[in-house]
Amino acid sequence: MFTFVPMKLIADSGSTKTDWVLTDGDGVRQRCLTQGINPIHQSEDAIRRVLLDELLPQLGDGLAGLHVEFYGSGVRPEMEAPMNALLGEVLPSASVESHSDLLGAARALCGHAEGVACILGTGANSCLYDGSRIVSNTPPLGYILGDEGSGAVLGRQLLNALYKGFMPEHLLFEFQEFTGMTMADVINRVYRQPMANRFLASLSPFVSAHLDVAEVSQMVVGCLRDFFRRNVVQYGRPDLPVGFVGSIAYCYQQQLAEAAAAEGFSVGRVLRSPIDGLVNYRQS
Repeated sequence: MFTFVPMKLIADSGSTKTDWVLTDGDGVRQRCLTQGINPIHQSEDAIRRVLLDELLPQLGDGLAGLHVEFYGSGVRPEMEAPMNALLGEVLPSASVESHSDLLGAARALCGHAEGVACILGTGANSCLYDGSRIVSNTPPLGYILGDEGSGAVLGRQLLNALYKGFMPEHLLFEFQEFTGMTMADVINRVYRQPMANRFLASLSPFVSAHLDVAEVSQMVVGCLRDFFRRNVVQYGRPDLPVGFVGSIAYCYQQQLAEAAAAEGFSVGRVLRSPIDGLVNYRQS
């Protein structure tokens, strides 16, 4: 007997890019990439243009019965309805649901099992997940007040240590060659230009290239230990594996495992991107 399996369009969106995967009963049918969508920082018209000009031309026709699951940064509870409306406007025959990137991370990492799920990229976030929903979330507070373990905070700590003399002197010269920036340039970039968090996080390649320097490796481990102390500890569940998505977690897996062990936790899955985990979640 023939069973109709509707197509699903699953999206994982950050502020920079959005990964889209179209699936059907046989698995992954198509992958698409567009610029990032963030309803906090972008107008409805800007989001509509991304969907119309970048997504639809890649998808083409034959999308009857489509179900869309959109997971994105900036999709707070009050933004779910506006995102659903925009997606429904562009894909009028589709059923649509929108969720936070944190729920996407939890589903990708834990599937239908209980666990602690975390995001460590430019920013940071974490939650306690019961296998279907987020039951507790330590507020990340952003890179000025929080975001311990994030790329932005790692970059901030690097600059502090370099200019205040807590790193070997040769490292400051190498940093200046790497970036082509003086201290005055850095101050201008951080305090007088937009998106300081992205600039700070962009210094991660310099950090990862110098992990053989003891002070650098110790700084990374210390930054990640702060993440566990100020975020994961709050859930009171050291018995659960702690999973991670994001470039920082993926790049610094050795330091992440060391930090977790020092704080009494074990690291579960570590994914650079949650998109394939989300596909598996819906197929399981």
